[in-house]
Amino acid sequence: MNKTLLEIKNLYVNYGAIQALQDINLVINEGEIVTLIGANGAGKSTTLRAISRLIEPYRGKIFYDGQDITRLRPDRVVSLGIAQSPEGRRVLARQTVLTNLELGAYTRSDRLGIKADIERQFLTFPRLGERRHQLAGTLSGGEQQMLAIARAVMSRPKLLLLDEPSLGLAPQVVREIFSVIRQLHESGVTILLVEQNATLALQTAHQGYVLEAGQLALSGLTSDLLKDERVKKAYLG
Repeated sequence: MNKTLLEIKNLYVNYGAIQALQDINLVINEGEIVTLIGANGAGKSTTLRAISRLIEPYRGKIFYDGQDITRLRPDRVVSLGIAQSPEGRRVLARQTVLTNLELGAYTRSDRLGIKADIERQFLTFPRLGERRHQLAGTLSGGEQQMLAIARAVMSRPKLLLLDEPSLGLAPQVVREIFSVIRQLHESGVTILLVEQNATLALQTAHQGYVLEAGQLALSGLTSDLLKDERVKKAYLG
């Protein structure tokens, strides 16, 4: 049985008077791809931001690898092995591809390892290698998404949080991105995937959670969720 890598217990998050998450309980085992699906505004990105410690929970606990990380600083969370590729990519537009990747490794000090990992990203994403000295803001949307994922991987995470990796991308680019997600998983990275393309997300992941209005509505094996009439009606068209 795989060990638990991340566990969220009774998590509440408020934005002022608005309750964004209510009583969220979620478990991610080492070696899994887990997906979080739901409509816009359901609380998917908020969940990832709470794990990354970019927002403060109102109540509840987040455990990573057995350690309570609920109140840790975001940089400490990264150094423990959690990295996030944010929604909207958020690359540093006025910096080169190379600089973006170097900044992804800011918690590391092994210079030779960082250099080797950058070359590994260029092998994984050949187009980034071709554009290594180009400003990130001049890349296409697909290339920026590749860079956002590559930058997150530069911290050598055990748990990778992916927020809407297919958003706004052409089908061919989406196929490329998801091929890389599967490669990362095969290399030993555990992945929590937030994705608006519910069919693709459920076909890629092992376990799934369905969020509705900040609360968990359903969870289970993705093979079961794909057959669930409620999921089909609401998310699979």
